[in-house]
Amino acid sequence: MKAITTNRRARHDYQITETFEAGLVLQGSEVKSLRAGTANLKDAYVMFREGEAWLIGAYIAPYSFSREGGHHPERERKLLLHKKEIEKIASKVAERGLTLVPLGMYFKEGRAKVELGLGRGKARYDKRHALKEKQQKREMDRAVRRKGRV
Repeated sequence: MKAITTNRRARHDYQITETFEAGLVLQGSEVKSLRAGTANLKDAYVMFREGEAWLIGAYIAPYSFSREGGHHPERERKLLLHKKEIEKIASKVAERGLTLVPLGMYFKEGRAKVELGLGRGKARYDKRHALKEKQQKREMDRAVRRKGRV
């Protein structure tokens, strides 16, 4: 598994309860660009339309060596999921407060995949609490390392 990009902001803004793996329908120039590692999931989200899942807002930089300009960098891309998976996820997203966000993009056995997270948006105080816990853990780890050196 070769990582292309991760959406670090998603785990900060959402409390992820469940993850899914989906394939992507891509053009050739998009695959070349992904192999070069030029993608961004910062403002991306997943939308369901007519029984299909679509990745919206994901940025894949144009490939400089492609003919006729290649692809549009922020076009909508179809996600490849089984019909039952789409129905299951769509019913959960229909619940109040749940959303489906892309967590990361990677190559698995030569195919581009997206890791999707089903989660609930965090309140501002939850984000502050998570940052505080992370900082405390970091300080404890530093203290343990320092004690080991003495």
